[in-house]
Order: sequence, then structure tokens, then C-alpha cells
Amino acid sequence: MNDLEQRAKIFATRVHTDANQRRKYTHAPYIIHPAAVVELVRIVPHTAEMIAAAWLHDTVEDTTTTLSEINQHFGDTVASYVQMLTKVSRENDGDREVRFQLDLVHISCACPQVKTIKLADIIDNSRNIAEYDPEFAKYYLVEKHRQLAVLRQGDKRLLRRAEDVIRLGLEEANRRLR
Repeated sequence: MNDLEQRAKIFATRVHTDANQRRKYTHAPYIIHPAAVVELVRIVPHTAEMIAAAWLHDTVEDTTTTLSEINQHFGDTVASYVQMLTKVSRENDGDREVRFQLDLVHISCACPQVKTIKLADIIDNSRNIAEYDPEFAKYYLVEKHRQLAVLRQGDKRLLRRAEDVIRLGLEEANRRLR
């Protein structure tokens, strides 16, 4: 693990822990999600900045961390990646579909490196959703499938894996709801 990755891991662990963040459904420490995203990014061509951004991808969105802090601690490239991975929509922007469209346009403008990280994020977030909440999974996984259309410049192996995870999740959700 290089210095940049080590610092990003420590930072992400601290801010997610300080925010008392837990994974929905399992209530496990939140840091297991960025760790899983990192491991997925690690299996495809990547840079140290991509790995750091994978650790940090939810810090601005889910904690009090600012992009300025990310830039100060990790540099312009990592901060740029985190900015591209951070949702731009807010609750008062409209209903779920309106917010989804705002975030879709935002991520569609991202570079291939960020799209690769986003694919890893989708894979990890979609893996077990049908098991925990099949009703919500039907909607969530359709949204994720729609998102894949703008992520095609990301890593092809992760794209195929995301397609498979989403397809299997939808099948599982439908099976559980019969």
C-alpha cells in the first residue's frame, strides 16, 4: 500500500467513523463499503489516485468533509475524482427521478477513471440489496442499470460485472416477491 492510499484509507475510516456511519441493512461499519470498492478497482488497471478516490468516494457526500479538505490532503487529481463521484442533487431538488437525472448528467461527464470507480461502487451497493430489501431493489437496480449507459467508458470487465450483478439482483428480487 503506497503512502497516498494509506493516508486515504486512514482519513476515510476516521471521517466515516466520526459520522457514526453504518451500512444500511447490516449496520456494519461503513468503511467496509469503500474497502470493497477499492478491492474491485484494484483488480483492473488503476492508478494510486484512483485507489485513493475509491477510499474517499463517499466522504464529501456522507460526512462533513469538504472538497477543499480532500484537495489539501490528497491533491487536485484525487479531489477532482471525488468531486465527480459526489452526488450533486439535494433533497429539495425534486422527487427521486429528478434527483436521479441531475446525478446521471453529473456522472456522465466524468473521466473513464472515475467511471471505473463508479462501476465498482455500483457492484458493491447492488450485490445483496435484493436479499435485504427486494421491494426497494426493484427500483434501485433499475436505476443502476440506467446509470450503466453513461458509464461505458469505465473498465469493461467491471461494466460486465455490474450488468451481471444488476441482472441477478433483479431476478432475485422478483423471485422473493412472488
